[in-house]
Formats: sequence, C-alpha cells, structure tokens
Amino acid sequence: MQNDKLLSILKEIGLSEDEANVYLSTLSLGVTSVLKIARATNIKRTTIYGIIDSLKEKGLIRIELKGLKQFYVAENPERLEIMLERRKNAFSKILPEFQALYNLKGVESVIKYYTGISAMQDIYRDTLKEIRPHEDYLVITNQEKWYNLDPNFALSYIEDRAKLPIKTRMLFQDSPLAREHKKLERNFNEEIKILPTTNALNVDTVLLPEKLITLELTPPYMTVVIENKSIVSLHKEMFEIIWKSISVE
Repeated sequence: MQNDKLLSILKEIGLSEDEANVYLSTLSLGVTSVLKIARATNIKRTTIYGIIDSLKEKGLIRIELKGLKQFYVAENPERLEIMLERRKNAFSKILPEFQALYNLKGVESVIKYYTGISAMQDIYRDTLKEIRPHEDYLVITNQEKWYNLDPNFALSYIEDRAKLPIKTRMLFQDSPLAREHKKLERNFNEEIKILPTTNALNVDTVLLPEKLITLELTPPYMTVVIENKSIVSLHKEMFEIIWKSISVE
C-alpha cells in the first residue's frame, strides 16, 4: 500500500510507470544488478536497460563498477526535488505564453508560437489554402535570407502562390537576390518594391486578410501567428504607408 502511494507520487513528478517502479525498487535494493531489478519489478531485463538509461539522464540512477561488472544505485531522493524545481522553472518560462492567450479570450484573438523551419513551412503552405481569390497577400521581408533557409521549398512555394488569383505585393530588403526576383515579378503574379538600403530585416512578415505571420530568419526560427482584427488592420495600414512612400523603379 505504501509502495502504491510512492509510485503515484513519482508519476505525478513526471516519471513513467516503469521508471517509477525501477527507481523505487533500486532505492530499496541498494547497490544492485539488472537481474535483481527485473525480478523486483516484473519488467523484462531487455526493457530495464532502456529505463535505466532514462533514469540516468534524469539524474536518478548512477552506475558503479566492481571489477568487470556494472551495478546500479538509486540517487538520493532529494534529486526528485531538483526535478520538481526544473519543471517549475520550465513552466514559469512558458507561463507568459499561456497568459497571453488567456488575456485575449473574448476578443476573438489567437496567438500561436512555432519553432523550426519545418513548422514554418507547414504554416506557409496553409496560407495558400486559406486565402481566397482577389484577396491581398502582403509581405515585408529580407527575401535573400528567407529564400536561403530552403531554396527548394521557397521556389516551390512561390510557384504555387503564383497560380492563385490573389493580389501579392511584397516589400523586399535590398539585395542581389531581391533585385533578380523583382525582374521576374510578372512571371510570379507579384508586385515588388525594394526598401531603402538602410533597412535591415531579420524577420519575414506575411499579412493575410485575417492573419499576421512573422518568422525569425535566424535560429531558432520562431514563427508567430496572430489572429486579431485590430493588429492585422494596423499592420496593413503600416504596409500601405510604406508601399506608397516608395516610388516604382
């Protein structure tokens, strides 16, 4: 009965059922072997090795060598408190994101965060499914950096977007690739203007009728998706101000 209570606590801390069983058994056995742990937990020996590796990574089990043999020892249960502190700290870091979503409830707003190039690509592909004919697709970006994240994806995406009957307008940071792309704007059903050379962009911004997407063009390549009418409207107005301020070359 006492063991059930301890196992339950270990699982609440974050251990799997097998990890909890192996740690608790090793704690009571002292310096022990895989065979003894397997007998105490009724878990196959072949499975025990993987569980031990996981517990070693968590700092809950260590290896002791005696001659040519390996034995296993549970670390002091105080390590469990360290685990709890780490989880608490990790949650504290992510809490503002939860809070941001909570604060926006009731105002028809959503903020989503994604990390990595693959996640970004999925989001960008979805934009082509969401946008409707004759709607605006607006971009402010460092095209060279965006393109070079994955040239194959970039070219495929641009070609797919060009097939849609939408109004694509883009503001590019000045670069050789941006200049080359501008020469092909008609081929890709786009209108492009080059920003002044003083601008330095490390973010790709895409504006759809009901969505704002921003992508960091440097690691960890975080993409933020905002669905809020006021924010989207503000960014559209800013886009138009910049667009009108740049003369056609």
